[in-house]
Amino acid sequence: MSRTALVTGGSRGIGRAIARRLARDGAVVAVHYGSDEAAAKQTVALIEEDGGVAFTLRAELGVPGDAEALWAAFDERIGEFAERPGVDVLVLNAGVSANGRIHEVDEASYDRVFAVNAKAPFFLIKHGLDRLRDGGRIVTISSGVTKVAFPAMTAYAAAKGALEALTFTLAQDLGARGITVNAVAPGTIETDIHPWMADPLAKAAAAKFSVFDRVGQPDDVAEVVGFLASEQARWVTGQVLDASGGSGLGL
Repeated sequence: MSRTALVTGGSRGIGRAIARRLARDGAVVAVHYGSDEAAAKQTVALIEEDGGVAFTLRAELGVPGDAEALWAAFDERIGEFAERPGVDVLVLNAGVSANGRIHEVDEASYDRVFAVNAKAPFFLIKHGLDRLRDGGRIVTISSGVTKVAFPAMTAYAAAKGALEALTFTLAQDLGARGITVNAVAPGTIETDIHPWMADPLAKAAAAKFSVFDRVGQPDDVAEVVGFLASEQARWVTGQVLDASGGSGLGL
């Protein structure tokens, strides 16, 4: 019987790569998106080209009732694609950034980055626990900025730090059900949310953060998530797996 996975922010970038990886591993994948329906449908089309099964879910995150709305949409559609209700793998990838040092971040930006990056995952898990099967997997997507100080992204780093603390706590709380809870912390990844990488000099400077002298690709992160979602990772929980290409080592 096939597994079911839900990937938030699955329409592009890292989320798209994760959705495709989980589908290749045999999961029916719910591809969540906030506003870009065309991109989400493209993710589904790519999965179908690979022989997989996927469908889209729309829900705006960071607003009141977001978790309930997403799960209601999931419940409504899952019967069309999977053999049974519920979910086996929940990947909390959706996020927004808030650039600026502490004196440059206004309250609205702070509230927004915490609402999407920390609060939404909290309540998506809370309302998803009665749908998540025993032995399931929860994977949160954190960031390398929780390990290496990066003052230009203070609010973002704080929100991702909160997400990591939630990951540790839930690993302890959900272990009795055989559910693993882990985080993956990417470094700089080449996606369309980083248009500055079109500048060769800027991209080369970003590559210097990694010991491999390159910027990461979405598949570099998706492969790690795929492992954590697998049976082979059954004895791994409460961990933050660095997927930054060794960024910050030796600094």
